[in-house]
Amino acid sequence: MTDREILSRVDHTLLQATATWDQIKALCDEALRYGVASVCIPPSYVAPVRAEYGGEPAICTVVGFPLGYCAATAKAFEAERALEDGALEVDMVINIGGVKNGDFAAALDEVKAVKKACGEKILKVIVETCYLSEDEKARLCGVVTEAGADFIKTSTGFGTAGATLADIALFRKHVGPGVRIKAAGGIKTRGDLEAFIAAGAARIGTSSAVKLLAGGAAGGY
Repeated sequence: MTDREILSRVDHTLLQATATWDQIKALCDEALRYGVASVCIPPSYVAPVRAEYGGEPAICTVVGFPLGYCAATAKAFEAERALEDGALEVDMVINIGGVKNGDFAAALDEVKAVKKACGEKILKVIVETCYLSEDEKARLCGVVTEAGADFIKTSTGFGTAGATLADIALFRKHVGPGVRIKAAGGIKTRGDLEAFIAAGAARIGTSSAVKLLAGGAAGGY
């Protein structure tokens, strides 16, 4: 797999609380230069990036992030606002505590509500696998599929652990045919990138890929 092919699957990410406008602009400039799938940025930067850059790079943002325990109505409103501001993709965090309580019906209602707010735009559902049992992960694959979301995503990158190849295999076994997989958290080497893509991840959320691959990608453009 070429560097360019890998980067085309990357959501180039900067979600730290201290992220500055200069850092966000640098992220967007790299995204344009190296052809990543999107920039994944805090909601407060969506409108400024849209105003500065127009329709490219594609903007992804997060809702209910990173803990997931705000109200479903708040997440739906966040999604609506982000799309109005210019986002094309939304990564939402489920109510992890609700899942640990076994309330999968509420999880389904929540994802449906946010997907309704997103409409035709892409919704990725972060399930934060590091906190879940195998059964909970499998059941959430069903929730994400039934709710009509576009992706199931492993992690926020702010939990106790990130993506694992075992979780990608579990997702592939249990999600419906229309649901793609995003791996995020702890993916820091070219070997990681290739392994997760080979395992079935259609997207990779990382801040490291451009730095790792920029030289080869630049040479291939």
